[in-house]
Amino acid sequence: MFEHEPEGKYAIRSIPYHGSTMINICDLELVGKQIEENNLVIRLSKEYFQQEIIEDLAAQRLLMDCAIANLVGQRIVANAIRLNLAKRASIKTISDIPFLMIYKFRFG
Repeated sequence: MFEHEPEGKYAIRSIPYHGSTMINICDLELVGKQIEENNLVIRLSKEYFQQEIIEDLAAQRLLMDCAIANLVGQRIVANAIRLNLAKRASIKTISDIPFLMIYKFRFG
């Protein structure tokens, strides 16, 4: 998982949050899909994720600069792992789709 993920496009929504930025990023092809596992249903809606469409370099910059990130999909989660923003153990998988939440504590 995540060894050589292809470059791709992402849906992103950026939200100002207490003087910083929260981002929701999803691999673009997942937008509009519904994921189900057991009694859990997750809708990856355009309204929640797709304020704009970006590519890898922009996604990586946003991952480094944000305070909070909600990530869905193989490629974007792989990017976060490669950037050392999270450990593989933090990834949750639902219906074979990786989910990762990152919260960066900032002091001073």
